Amino acid sequence: MNHVELYPNQITEINIKGDTYIFGCENGLKMSVRIISPDIIRFRYAVEGLFPDDFSYALNKKFQPDSGQHKLIEEDHDYKIQTETTLVVIRKADANTSIFDLDGNVILQDEKGFHWEDNYEQGGHIVKMSKIAQHGESFYGLGDKPMHLNLRGKRLQNWGSDVYGFAKDQDPLYKNIPFYIGMHKGRGYGVFFDNTFRSYFDFASERKSVSSFWANGGEMNYYFINGPQLMDVSARYTLLTGTPDLPPLWALGFHQCKWSYYPEKEVREITQKFRDLKLPCDAIYLDIDYMDGFRCFTWDLEKFPKPSEMIADLKADGFKTVVIIDPGIKLDHDYWVFKEGLQKNMFCRRADGAHMKGKVWPDDCYFPDFTNPKVRKWWADLFEGLIAENDVRGVWNDMNEPALFEVESKTFPDDVRHDFDGHPCSHRKAHNVYGMQMARATYKGVKKFTKANNQRPFVITRSAYSGTQKYTSAWTGDNIATWEHLWVANVQVQRMNVSGFGFCGSDVGGFTEHPTPELFVRWIQLATFHPFFRVHSSGDH
Repeated sequence: MNHVELYPNQITEINIKGDTYIFGCENGLKMSVRIISPDIIRFRYAVEGLFPDDFSYALNKKFQPDSGQHKLIEEDHDYKIQTETTLVVIRKADANTSIFDLDGNVILQDEKGFHWEDNYEQGGHIVKMSKIAQHGESFYGLGDKPMHLNLRGKRLQNWGSDVYGFAKDQDPLYKNIPFYIGMHKGRGYGVFFDNTFRSYFDFASERKSVSSFWANGGEMNYYFINGPQLMDVSARYTLLTGTPDLPPLWALGFHQCKWSYYPEKEVREITQKFRDLKLPCDAIYLDIDYMDGFRCFTWDLEKFPKPSEMIADLKADGFKTVVIIDPGIKLDHDYWVFKEGLQKNMFCRRADGAHMKGKVWPDDCYFPDFTNPKVRKWWADLFEGLIAENDVRGVWNDMNEPALFEVESKTFPDDVRHDFDGHPCSHRKAHNVYGMQMARATYKGVKKFTKANNQRPFVITRSAYSGTQKYTSAWTGDNIATWEHLWVANVQVQRMNVSGFGFCGSDVGGFTEHPTPELFVRWIQLATFHPFFRVHSSGDH
């Protein structure tokens, strides 16, 4: 089938509602320009003239828009919207948009601007935006991309993926952060493309003077964020999408982890060795083998016969205990979490009504629909045993892209249905926020049951979307014990930091393979300066 690109045409009407300017085109398209603040401007495009419900998981509910002084100026060929710092020029002939500072310097200009295709195979539209890549312009951000900090010349995508032993320049990875920073002539700006479908970014790769972003569904909905300093852009984006809670003080220390420490005797030996050698260590981690057959919220009582007693002894010796929790709930009618989830209709379903079933560590599993507020509350309450009764102090969410075994896609099929907080949708729309909403539900549970002891919650996640920093910290996933990955770890953490995640780190030493002694020492030295400092490896390293 030929794909026909469609464009806005002549602007024929304009309506002003407070801080929002809505332009109507001859062909029925509507364009909304909302002044969030003098330096943050939101652009939305409604292809068929009707804007969908205004809902976003990314935005910070505590953020207070303050548009300041702004005005509309009409000229022969353009409309101009001026704020206290920014000038938006919209061409009447085709809604093409350019943004300037008040001294007349170009910040961001449409090339083709907004355009779209009908998506006959899946419904909705493929929505696209192309901008002029200025001479000498550099591009940064997009979360955990494992490549050179400047993304110019790259074409990238956001589709959360489980990539064991990922390579330098591999894409996509675990996180979906559709926010980038552009910089030219000493001025910086940001673009946050708040669209959860599989999305793409081209930074002057296909065409050397054009940058573009697009998505396989949803709406063209993006925020322009003025600088001019890069720190201003990053700070404004983080305020818009949410600032993290302060972590507990101990989380700033050294964390020791491996896949896996068990039984209890080995955990006690490892922690005692740290104290014997007078090595500082604040946290010890338990990977999937602490569970009974990988059933979340259970203990293997043969390996860990008295978990509360062990955790109390570790606490007395200065160790906080952190445990892993995955989304897959083992299909086992004798397992209380599965039984309860089934009875309460907490699990994802396929389009024809059958439960979403997939294989992960426990074999066949069902998966909670974390985009349903009822499910998130249920999930949060499941942490009472681990946190309130056992005194576990932190939780580590893994496999939440979501990841599956034994299927080519390594994730849910597109037809899986999600509640999406009352905006029902398929997995095409929910995939990139699934891990975020799991981390959100986990955070609520950990916070609920640590609050009683006047403690701050600690959660880390592998998968994330913009705004996940409101709930959790992050690590960069299953890296490799190579010198190249030492470099990659440093770049990834910096990129995550400018993308809103202030608390992030890598698996120190590399998750797969064996570091040489010197590589391990150098990685320890590097990670001393990363906010999250955790050694983690697979197998008998």
